[in-house]
Amino acid sequence: MLEDRTTDTSWPSAYPEGYAVVDVETTGLARDDRIVSAAVYRVDARGEVEDHWYTLVNPERDPGPVWIHGLTSEVLEGAPLFPEIAEELSRRLDGRVLVAHNAVFDWSMLAREYARAGITAPVRRRLCTIALAKELALPLPNHKLETLAAHFGVEQRRAHHALDDARVLAEAFRPSLRAAALGGVRLPLLECRPLTEWSDSPARPTIGRQYGGQYGSRPAAGNWRPSRKRPPCPYPNPGRWQDGQPLVQGMRIAFSGDTSTERELLEDRATEAGLHVAGSISRLTSLLVTNDPDSGTSKTVRARQYGTPVIDEAAFGQLLRDVAPAVRVEG
Repeated sequence: MLEDRTTDTSWPSAYPEGYAVVDVETTGLARDDRIVSAAVYRVDARGEVEDHWYTLVNPERDPGPVWIHGLTSEVLEGAPLFPEIAEELSRRLDGRVLVAHNAVFDWSMLAREYARAGITAPVRRRLCTIALAKELALPLPNHKLETLAAHFGVEQRRAHHALDDARVLAEAFRPSLRAAALGGVRLPLLECRPLTEWSDSPARPTIGRQYGGQYGSRPAAGNWRPSRKRPPCPYPNPGRWQDGQPLVQGMRIAFSGDTSTERELLEDRATEAGLHVAGSISRLTSLLVTNDPDSGTSKTVRARQYGTPVIDEAAFGQLLRDVAPAVRVEG
């Protein structure tokens, strides 16, 4: 483990005063999936654990990949609904930076649950431990949680159990935070923007209270994450975006990495503006949006190879305010 050689004078004054290390288990990975369990480890400014909390959550539908999280309909039937645990969860998140492994996922799931409940999530910033590991240039063969845990000698006891995953992450976060402080590393903090409106897609079979205990059955492997298809862009691709010029309807926009705004919301806004949201980079891509252009992802590497323009999320948000019109292609 990393020896703590930091002092009150050497600890970066810009670092947050407290963190909430979070893990959620869910019914799946899609926009309409729900949380089935949540855990929070509160840690202080230097990463020392203060306390922890765990709860099951009735998702009001099929529990999804039971073979991953182990939570069946029978187990979840008597669990509280999210609005019933929201107050306690908020108390543990309030005033702290949300820390998670692949934080955009945990934050997105929480933001959706809060929005469904008509409550504003008390989270303003988040920190992804994958992004922090990259900032620290840790010698990891991959960025899985178990790999990060092994690097710092943290024992993983129950993978995909929210409480144990949160514990593992809290124990790995402490030496990561101290290494960052010793090296004067800027923490990769991102803004969290609560959702202000929400609408679910058509409901799936629910469990427990709403349907008198009629449980949904376990879905076949691979079928619990529904695909989401967007309508084809009605405008021709006008080519690459030029610095200093507006976006033009029909431009092909790709996204990479963590974003402050929920990714699907960003994509929805781009689509509504008449842009073509692309899932990959090609020579036809007009623009790549990423907050981490040096991440080395396949998209950022290809963008460099093809000479695709790259901007960050904030700049893209400004450009979205005034997208130039294009001529619609009939038929």
